[in-house]
Parts: sequence; structure tokens; C-alpha cells
Amino acid sequence: MYLNTHTYYSLRYGTIDSKTLIKQAIDSHLEAIALTDINSTTAALDFVRLAQKNGLKPILGVDFRNNTSQKFIMIAQNDNGYFHINKYLSGFLHQANFKIPNRAKFLPNTYVIYPFQNDFFELESHEFIGVCPQDLNTLKFSKWKQYLHKLVILKTVTFLNKKGFNTHRLLRAIDNNTLLSKLPESEQGSETDIMLPIETLKSLYAEFPKLIENTQHILDTCSITIDITATVSKNQQTYTHNASLDFKLLKKLAYEGLHYRYKRIGRRVFNRLEKELSIIKEKGFVSYFLINWKILKYAQSKDYFYVGRGSGANSVVAYLLRITDVDPIELDLYFERFINLYRTNPPDFDIDFSWRDRDDIMHFIFKRFKHTALITVYNTFKYKASVRELGKVFGLPKSEIDKLSSGAFQVEQLDKLSKLVLIYSKYIQGFPNYLGIHAGGILISDKPIHNYVATFMPPKGFSTAMFDMVVAEDIGLYKFDILSQRGLGKIRETVDIIHYNNPELPPIDIHDIKRFKEDVRIKNMLRKAKAIGCFYVESPAMRMLLKKLEVDNYLGLVAASSVIRPGVAKSGMMREYIQRYRDPKRRKDAHPILLDIMPETYGVMVYQEDVIKVAHYFGGLNLGEADMLRRGMSGKFRSREEFLKVKNQFFENCKNKGHSSQLTTEIWRQIESFAGYAFAKGHSASYAVESYQSLFLKAYYPLEYMVATLNNGGGFYRAEYYVHEARMNGGVIHSVHINKSYYQNYIRGNDIYLGFMNLHSFESNNAQKLITERTKNGSFIDLDDFIDRVTISLEQLTILIKVNAFAFMQRNKRELLWEAYMKVNKVPTEEHVVTLFKSEKITFDTPELSAAQYEDAFDELQYIGFPLCNPFLLLKNPIENRLLAKDLLQHLNKIVTVYGYYVTAKKTPTSKGDLMYFGNFIDFEGDHIDTVHFPPIAKKHPLKGRGVYEITGKVIAEFDCVNIEVSYCEKLAIIQDPRYVDETKIITT
Repeated sequence: MYLNTHTYYSLRYGTIDSKTLIKQAIDSHLEAIALTDINSTTAALDFVRLAQKNGLKPILGVDFRNNTSQKFIMIAQNDNGYFHINKYLSGFLHQANFKIPNRAKFLPNTYVIYPFQNDFFELESHEFIGVCPQDLNTLKFSKWKQYLHKLVILKTVTFLNKKGFNTHRLLRAIDNNTLLSKLPESEQGSETDIMLPIETLKSLYAEFPKLIENTQHILDTCSITIDITATVSKNQQTYTHNASLDFKLLKKLAYEGLHYRYKRIGRRVFNRLEKELSIIKEKGFVSYFLINWKILKYAQSKDYFYVGRGSGANSVVAYLLRITDVDPIELDLYFERFINLYRTNPPDFDIDFSWRDRDDIMHFIFKRFKHTALITVYNTFKYKASVRELGKVFGLPKSEIDKLSSGAFQVEQLDKLSKLVLIYSKYIQGFPNYLGIHAGGILISDKPIHNYVATFMPPKGFSTAMFDMVVAEDIGLYKFDILSQRGLGKIRETVDIIHYNNPELPPIDIHDIKRFKEDVRIKNMLRKAKAIGCFYVESPAMRMLLKKLEVDNYLGLVAASSVIRPGVAKSGMMREYIQRYRDPKRRKDAHPILLDIMPETYGVMVYQEDVIKVAHYFGGLNLGEADMLRRGMSGKFRSREEFLKVKNQFFENCKNKGHSSQLTTEIWRQIESFAGYAFAKGHSASYAVESYQSLFLKAYYPLEYMVATLNNGGGFYRAEYYVHEARMNGGVIHSVHINKSYYQNYIRGNDIYLGFMNLHSFESNNAQKLITERTKNGSFIDLDDFIDRVTISLEQLTILIKVNAFAFMQRNKRELLWEAYMKVNKVPTEEHVVTLFKSEKITFDTPELSAAQYEDAFDELQYIGFPLCNPFLLLKNPIENRLLAKDLLQHLNKIVTVYGYYVTAKKTPTSKGDLMYFGNFIDFEGDHIDTVHFPPIAKKHPLKGRGVYEITGKVIAEFDCVNIEVSYCEKLAIIQDPRYVDETKIITT
């Protein structure tokens, strides 16, 4: 009897999740129910799955509305009708400002229900009028009473109860950005939009039994039979439209790749290749490999850099097809992690492209493969954000909202409204707020995407499915991951810069990883952790780990890439691994079975496949159960029932094998701590390949590499630190220069000119105009020449002058500012027009003006974000103690005071929930100082952002890594901004 029900995927309107809606339907003794979310089919397939599981007949449709104004409801009679509804809805959702018409377009195999109104109009055979309970009295006096065969029950369900209705109103107020007290009734549903027991509902319509009959007829004649299981892949089934030809092509490509990848091809390679090909064919993954190959063949044709990673990196077929650059034979990668006969889903291939190239790759995929869509993510209401949103809706002052969101309050001291904010913020936590785009997930389906879900069109212009990867995988649609990464952009641009600045040099083969692995300079950089700017190895934590492990080889770096992950660290096994790595005697502490399973990592679980190995060999699980365990740990697994079953089986098997309860519990704790954080070994190996590429460039072309790093958005650190690193490597840093700078940063020899991209508040179109004019008509001679040739406002010109972009004129910039103020309009009115004769410039007697020492630094702080001078020079009280980072080992276990310029800090909660910091600073000479701030000190002496700090503490060392255990920390005052002090006190330069 219910043809119009909503879940909370009727965004900022509905308040019920699918599971609760189905439970309520069963409690109300329903046998069938139609889900018709507002302009959405996001919940449809999950709803079908849950309904069928609970013995309820699911029917699908859409409630088409303009905002809250209901135009009509469309209900699918069958799968074909559902396809047409999805396609019809998508046509609207692909428009920026769509408008639903008053009458629905005819779609095959669908019913249309219009809301009741007094105006009479002709209906087609598949069209009906829906009568709400509140319309029954009006119906008695309406012309529609003569057409009862065209009327059905329209009892809307949007919430469970009064609290649900209150929540609905709050969501509507958030959506309308208005106070709850000012929310119009037209923007909200009715308080009666709740589900009633079936008999109660029928009794309301007892006077019009024909409506009950008509409604039941719709329910009886509708049926959804979509295969929502993952037993059969819904991905594109063939590449060549012929499965046999597909396999022949895959085998041909693999064998052709042997000579490219291997100088010597042994029996081990052939055996592994044939084994993989056999299983890939048996599991039906041939087209999956070929589609990835085709995408990357296009990338190669465009000279795009890419990195293939994920579990697929364990495959020699992927290596031979150049999907990955990781040799699984060399690394002895665990084949069963990649693929086994129990595995139903295809292996993961995460393909990283430069952020500059990814959009073109996406365009190619959408053009080349017929049924393609991006995949969505559900952006949900987070608790703190909900507190702010609801605080505004209730009209609380900002100070009160800040207090509530920070948690700095006593509940018993709050007023009623503030308590309501907290109550409902918790209630809507986890509700979907809006649909976003998955970072890289693309669906390439065998059938049109609209068979499964509607699509919408985000600003990027790529059609996007309205469900997430979990729902997609539930029905057998597995995503291709095409990701954007700035690290590859850095590598590509560095190679380009080197070639441009040094055309006489031979081309760099950035893919010659074997040579890089043996390079002495790179080995030395790794040992000393001199890897700032290098992919995945530049963070303070990774820098210290490399030192502790004394890494100087590829396998060591592969291990480090996974050891650093939270799962290994959390389990306590990172420390254990370091100890066993450095001290062979400690390796005897490993359990013999674990040491036998994982000899390379000394019996410590480091990689994701180690979970499978331990579960299989130690816990006695078969490979299917072990893989289920791995997926359960990853957080992607929906059903916890099967996961718990596998857990119980693990403990039972260990008991039968004679393992002690204590040992089994400890091994399970280690497994559980991975919880989706550990990398597959092939994944780590792929990262290590990119690390080696960036390490090579940093080792031999450090300045070009740092410029490319800045141009590609940096990395772990802010831009200031990469400028510092360039200076430490011999670079001469210049501010923006109107004759030598470009939009991005530019290098010539050792001179690095900051680009216009670094200037805060400077408009990019002005930079483009300046560069275009300079390229066309030559360098600017002076300020007058610049003003004459470039149309620019006084405000924008002022920025250029203040950052010394006219320094080549060797004029005091205060004098230049005075001239600019006299000669330039505040707002430019028109572009310059070239004339035959130039008008004579008016000259002014510029007053003699002086500039203060370090005035440039404060202008740079304002417009670039950091000073180009040594920040220690800006201290109010110059420091005399020059204890440096390089001297700390001489003061081991002693209390020292050092001075450091703040770089970054990592906040980490302790087991008790208290916050502590791991700080990173640079000393006067630019070397690193690492600090540990335990909770009492972190609370008493908090870090307050960038600046120079006086740090007192005990020098400690572990595994050759020096830290200061901080007991006192204070940010030091800097000099007063000389631009705003009394002119008579200015120190001239």
C-alpha cells in the first residue's frame, strides 16, 4: 500500500536508513513496498538486497520534485522500467539548473502517479492520481470521484516518528540556510508522513475500496529481478567482443613483454606466467587486464608518466603488460595475494597519473569504453560540523557555537537549545549530506550503468553513478582506480626542466630503476635520509625510520614503505621489526612458524599478504577464508557475519593445531591491528619505484627537482620549506621579477625566480597579461614602460612593487610606490591601445624616501607567505646560544637549550586520549631538530604555528636517531613590523 517512501538518501529531507525502513515495513505487516527517493536511486540496489534478505518484495521508483514541490512519482514495473527511470532522471541531473515538468514523459514499463489536485486532466493508461489521507474529504466533492479506477493510495513515508519529523525540519533548515523559526511550511513535509500498520492504512480508505484495489494491482504487477549478487561480474566481459580472442591477445602481449622485461628468461618465469594466465582465464579476469593495458597503452603514446600499484603488482602478467613496474619474480611477491581460485573480485590496479595528465586519461576512457561512469562517495554529516550547522539553525551566537564544537563545556550548564544542538548533532551524524566523487574509481560496465543506478554530472563533466564502491562491488561491479598524484608531476616536470636548461645532455631514462638501485649517491641519500621532496620518503617519521633501519637498498625501502603504516606501528611490530633488522640475535625471538612463513621480515607481519600467509599456514584457514579475512580487515567488507565466522574458525583451528590461547590471541591482535592500513608488498614496491625516480633526480638535479616540487603543489611540507631546501642545495632564491619570472617558478643555472603563482591576492590573469606582453614585445625597461604596456590596477601593481619585482631598477620601493600612486588609476578601465605616437609622460619630483631594514621580509610574509631571509634574523632579541643540530650527539642524556624554526608537528593521541606532539624544526644553519612533546608539556607549552622557538629538553637517541625530549618550549618574539613604526625610528639601509 506504500508507493512513496523515502530513505535519508532523499538528501537533507529523509531521515530513515534502508535497514530501518525495511524493519518498519515488516513490523507493519507489509508484503511489498516501493522505494521512491527524491530525485535519487542511490539507495535502490542496497534496498533490494536488504528487502529480499528479509522476505519483503522490493519495488523501485523515483519521486520527481523541484526542490520540495512534488511533480510526479514514477514506479518501475520491471527491470526495463527501472532502467528507463534511471535514464530519465539522469537527463535532469546532468543539467546545472534542471526543472522537472508538470507531466511525465512516457517511459516503457512504468507507472506514473501525480499528486491529487482539483484540476482535472486526461490520464494515459499507465498514469494515476495519488490520494493522500488528507485529500479524502476533498475527493468526495471532486470530479476525480467519477474516475476511481485512476486513483491510488499515496501515503508518503519520510520519517519514523516525531523525532524523525523534527530532524527532517532541521535538515530542511540547513538545506535552506535559514533559522528553524523562519523555515516555510512549503519547504518541509507533513508531520503525518510516517508509516502506519497496513490495516490502519486500509481503514482510512475504507470508503473508497477501489483505491485499495488499484494500489494493490500496482504492487502485484511490479517486480524487480536485477541480479544484485557479486557471483557474476558486471564489468565489461570482453575486450575484443570475443572471449577466446581476448585470451589469445593477453597471452600474446604477455609473451611479447618477456624480452622487454628480462635479459634472461628462466623456467621460473615461464612457470609463473603460465600459472597466472591459467587462473586469470579461469576466473574471467582477462578483459580486466586488457582494459588496463589499453588505458596505459594510450598513456604511453602520450608520454604520460604513471605508476601501477595495488595487489595487481604481485602479477607477472601485469609486469609484462607494463601495467606495473614491479618485478614479482625479483621480489618473490606472494601470488595468492594477487589472485587465487577462491577470489571472486578482480585484483586491484591503482594507476597513478600526474595531476596534469589525469583528466585526459579520463576523457580517453569515457570515449573508448561504452558504459562508463565515475563512482560516488557519500559525504556524511560529521559531528563537529553538525554542531555548527545546527547551532546556526537554532540561532545560537558564534561564541556559543564555538564552545559547543570545541567540547569546552559542561552539559549540565548548557541551556535547552544548546542541549538540543548536541542531541540532534549526534542523531544526524553519519547521515548522507551530499554526493561527492570517489578519488579515482571508474566503472566500466558490460551493460548500461542506468540498469543499476541513475547518474549525475559534477563540475568536472564526467557522468557519475549515484552509488558508492561498496554497493557497486556487492552487485559485481568492480572499479578501475585512475588516480591523480602530484609526485609524478614533479618527476615529469623535472625531466622537462633538465632537458630545457641542458639541451646538450643525453635524454634521461627515468625508468632505468635497476641502475638507480645500485647508484652510490642514492644509497648515501637513503642512509642519511636526505630525501626532502622525494615521494613517500620525505616526512619526519619516514626520515627517522630510514635512519633507524639504515636503509640503502630497494628491498629495505620496500619494507620501510609498509612498516611506516599505522597498522604495523600500532601493533608494536614496527619497533620489533627494527630491533630484529638491526640485531640478528633478536630474530630468534620470532615464533618458528612465523619465522618460516616470513623469513624476509624476520617473522614480523609487515605486508598485507602476510595476513593471508599467517591465516593460511598458522591459522589453518583455506585461501578463500584467508582472503575474506583480509577484505574484512580492509574495511570494505559489508557483512561482518562472515568475517566473525572466519575469526572463530581461526581460533578453533589454532586450538586444534596445539597453539596456546595466549599465542593465538597475540597473533590475532597483530592481524587485527592492520585493519586496512598495511600495504600489499607489491603496492610498497610500486611506491619504492617512484621513490627511486625522485631520489635520482634529487641526487643529481636537486635545484631543478625542488623547482618542479614547488610548481606541482609541494608535498608533505609547505612551500617555504622547499624553498629552504633549494637554498641548502646551492640555489640562489630571488623574489618575483617582472622580466624573469613566469607564472610558475623558474630556474636558470643556480638562480631560482619565484613565480607569480606564489603571490597572495595577485590575480592570475594579470600574470598572464604581463608574461604575454613581455614575450611579444620584450623586457620592461622601467616602471613607466610597464604602466604603459600592461593594464593593471594600482592595488595589483602595489603587490609587485612591494615584493621587489622591480628590483632591477635599483630604486627604493617606497619611491616606486609613490610614483605608482600618482600615475595609475585604482581600477583600470580599458586595455591599452597601441598608437602611432606615444604621449609624453608626466614626470614628478619623487620625494626622497627611506626603507627600513627587514621591511622586505614583512612584505614577503604578507604577499608570499614567508620571508626570503633567514627567519632567525627577525628575532626581537638575537640569540647568542648557537647549539646546532649537528652538535646534539655530543650532549646525549644532557639537558640542552636549542633554537629552532618550526617546520611541522604531528599530533598523536596517547592510549589515554591525551595529545602529544612530534615536532620538527630547523636550526640557524638549516639542519633538522626533532622533538618529542609528551602530553603535560604539550598542554603547558603548546606549539603556536610557525616562528622561532626556544626549546629546552633532554637529548635522547634511539637507533642513531637523535631527539629532544622537551621540558620547556616557547615561541620567541620577532621585531616590530618596520612598515608601521614611527618614521623617525626607521633604520635606513
